[in-house]
Amino acid sequence: MQTVYIVLTNTGSLINWAIKTVTDAPYNHASIALDKDLRRIYSFARREPLNPLWGGFVKEDLEKGTFSWYPDTTCAIFQLTISDREYQKLERLIAVFEKRAKRYLYNYAGLVGIPINYPIEVPASFFCSQFVAEVLRRAGHPLFNKPSSLVTPDDFREHKELELVYEGELYQYPALYSQEKYQPKKYHHFPFRKYMMQQIDTEVLRLMNRSQKQYYFRDGFLKPKKIYLTGKISKVKNVKKLWKVFID
Repeated sequence: MQTVYIVLTNTGSLINWAIKTVTDAPYNHASIALDKDLRRIYSFARREPLNPLWGGFVKEDLEKGTFSWYPDTTCAIFQLTISDREYQKLERLIAVFEKRAKRYLYNYAGLVGIPINYPIEVPASFFCSQFVAEVLRRAGHPLFNKPSSLVTPDDFREHKELELVYEGELYQYPALYSQEKYQPKKYHHFPFRKYMMQQIDTEVLRLMNRSQKQYYFRDGFLKPKKIYLTGKISKVKNVKKLWKVFID
């Protein structure tokens, strides 16, 4: 027998808040993980942290992906026991999704069908909970007696076959494969100048110096999307001080 994990999350983002006002559910995103420490976790979600409208199949990266922009993300993690054969089928199915990742799109139309209880299925398109339910069904372990396109994240939370193993902040999950790596660094502001020079080197000049410190958005600021809204900006009285804030 093998164990897989259903991970339900709430990032607290604007999109998540909007969905929550409609569903009134504590978690509105579902993923499936093939291991306890969440190294191999998959779903349908935004491909880029800053673009919620460009979605598709993703192998979610807790270190540098969308979750890293929301360090206060809460979650509920459930374990599901399946047979060895079902687990092998599940691995093969997800391997196909990974190989053809660019072909798959997010099923935005399917979300419209849930409130009216009308399944809307678009070829090569899924939303998060639809994907999780569908790969389990194709692997030979269906959880629901309804189309996958009508399954919501809250349906997993209420399923009797799933056993809750953790609920709380995602980055405090005890089995996370590198707990130290996920501790948010609390700089006063993001090192934009160093980050942009690094991006020019890697993206334009195709240079990569592994010996130097690598900057990522979440390394520099606890919630990088709010960088322009920090208290420092309101206190700046002239251009010289403003420039100093960004180059420190």
